[in-house]
Amino acid sequence: MNRKDSKISEGILFADQYQLTMAQLYFVMGIHEKKSQFDHFFRNYPDYGSHQAGYCINAGLQWAVEWMMDSRFGEKEIDYLREQTGQTGERVFRDDFLNWLSEYGNFEGVTMLAIPEGRVVHPNVPLTVIEGPLAMAQILESPLLNKLNYQTLIATKAARIKDTAHGQPLLEFGLRRGHDTGVNAGVRAALIGGADFSSNVGISHSLGYPPKGTHGHSMVQVFIAMGEGELGAFRAYAELYPDDCLLLVDTINTLGSGIPNAIVVFEELRRKGHEPLGIRLDSGDLAYLSIQAAAMLDKAGFPNTNIVLSNQIDELVVWQIITQIEEEASRFGVDPDHLIKRLVYGVGTNLITSKGAPALDGVYKLVAVNEGQDWVASLKLSESREKTHNPGSKRVWRLYDKRGKATADLLTLGEMNPADMDEITLHHALDHTKHRVLKREEISKAEPLLEKILDQGRLVYNFPSIENIRSQREKDMDCLDTGIKRIVNPHIYHVSLSQELWNLKQGLIDSVE
Repeated sequence: MNRKDSKISEGILFADQYQLTMAQLYFVMGIHEKKSQFDHFFRNYPDYGSHQAGYCINAGLQWAVEWMMDSRFGEKEIDYLREQTGQTGERVFRDDFLNWLSEYGNFEGVTMLAIPEGRVVHPNVPLTVIEGPLAMAQILESPLLNKLNYQTLIATKAARIKDTAHGQPLLEFGLRRGHDTGVNAGVRAALIGGADFSSNVGISHSLGYPPKGTHGHSMVQVFIAMGEGELGAFRAYAELYPDDCLLLVDTINTLGSGIPNAIVVFEELRRKGHEPLGIRLDSGDLAYLSIQAAAMLDKAGFPNTNIVLSNQIDELVVWQIITQIEEEASRFGVDPDHLIKRLVYGVGTNLITSKGAPALDGVYKLVAVNEGQDWVASLKLSESREKTHNPGSKRVWRLYDKRGKATADLLTLGEMNPADMDEITLHHALDHTKHRVLKREEISKAEPLLEKILDQGRLVYNFPSIENIRSQREKDMDCLDTGIKRIVNPHIYHVSLSQELWNLKQGLIDSVE
């Protein structure tokens, strides 16, 4: 395959084979147009091994919807499917099914409800609800999961780093270490999650953000090879970019030559009427070097230049750096609070790959089928109660306590509004032995989370800008208790079922067991 085939590989056939074979079975059975409802949700927060998430940030929705609206079975796709054969050489797909795909193989019959991007989300809560003809809703499973799971995973990682860094600037540097062109989706998700800019030029321009970067060690090495040394490299860079001068100082010896040479160049810039941006540290003990760099820059009269830290940065590393600075900076005459506010974090591999938790276990489950005028709830009963999803057509509410903090996400059936009830019984989503009761006076607000995105294939939602999505993320983060945002062993946020939904689920379980 070559890149000319990208329309085939990235269009409607960006799907798993079993989705297509199931769709054909539904067609043969005459149920392919039966209305069905699927929920997309994730089962567990990312667990990075040494630390865990206590929340996720929803992302990927706009790109998923745009893919749906552009994708359909055209002549080339049908020809490809017509050529497929099974073990005996017989064709896999029948002509009548392919003819149906030619005419109806698109997502124009799909209605979508979803929690908007940037919202804080939790396990077992429907992030996306798909209602539509069974065959096409089935075919949608894999591409939808692909586009939503990855961006949610990366947005979550970015949000954790941003929060741990006390809101300091965060630069995404992952292009060289990411998974092919998937890094473009990763950059978008990182921006939603809290990254301020990316070094990835193309996607930055596409999304309306200026790309950011410094220079590499190779530039300094070239000047050393030419006999002009590190200082010559810094001077050349400063001459070309006098108002954007940020120097990488650890090619030779960070404290012995890198920072002293940078200060020489900064002084020369200042005499010419320019102010330097700062330095970058890419190796060594970043906390210790930050303190020493700050002391040297302060003494030289550059107390506000940025110190960019890179090299295997993640939220745990940021936490360790800040903790060490708070404990040690004063010993070297450096104000720890001021230093922390000078730091900028360049995060590459650990963000774009979500190192430690490389996949979000988002799933897509059938929850209801339409029989006549009624929706009939559907349930997959698993040996693991954790994998037994919540059936039926549901609504999602976020309940806020009197402090304005989010206290629970509640899944309900039908048009039930928790704000209208004197008291609400909240059943644990997985453990049928646990429940609690909230009285009306304990709740300051009940917010519906699902919004209609597509109505019979027609876009009825105005996608917000990334800036507005980030603003929503910040509001949601402010509504989380500190313990839920904790880097290690976070508190567990409550996801609960209403009494009616709990009764439905238990009734279905009892009828199957």
